[in-house]
Amino acid sequence: MIHVVEDDDGVRELELYALRQAGFEATGFGTTAAFRSALDKTMPTLVLLDVMLPGEDGMTLLAGLRRDPRTKRLPVILVTAKGAEMDKVRGLDAGADDYLSKPFGIMELLARVRALLRRSKEAVPAQVFTVGALMLDRERHLVKAAQENVELTHMEFELLSFLMAHTGKAVTRELLLDDVWGLGFAGDTRTVDVHIRSLRQKLGDCSTMIHTVRGVGYKLEE
Repeated sequence: MIHVVEDDDGVRELELYALRQAGFEATGFGTTAAFRSALDKTMPTLVLLDVMLPGEDGMTLLAGLRRDPRTKRLPVILVTAKGAEMDKVRGLDAGADDYLSKPFGIMELLARVRALLRRSKEAVPAQVFTVGALMLDRERHLVKAAQENVELTHMEFELLSFLMAHTGKAVTRELLLDDVWGLGFAGDTRTVDVHIRSLRQKLGDCSTMIHTVRGVGYKLEE
């Protein structure tokens, strides 16, 4: 079941029609209140979430979903008229799995839905990574550097998790964009550099584990 949260009746009906024609079960909601009420009864497999909603906006709703243990891993695609790169970065950092800008094509919408559902099924099992004094627990969404808790954004956490899962290996910025942000992300490699810089600032002494590999990308090692 896919839940579509969109206050524009025309857009919502178009999304629902496309999803149903493609063989998906889908239900639409014009407000976050209606969506929350339905969530208590049925847990969807994916949510298409508009950002600009009356009352509680999509970003606030998304933050609440990521705080709730029941929905913290629920696949979410943000659908919004905002197309600027930084708006996409904010949405992904807030916990969105993908981002679709209006106006969009039906084929692109369906392709992103299928890709995200596929990635969700192939998700890496919860693991604990430890490299020197740095520890990351995917199940508890916990990071510790020298025994101190480190608060990371969603994308910082995923970026660090990827680097720790590939400890000792140099990974390109392009690979990080594809695997951490997703193939559909329209940003460039500067997005990776910005998040690496933020990670280093938050990790304290453990920041020295993240090495810049000149002409390639980054590598994490003790």
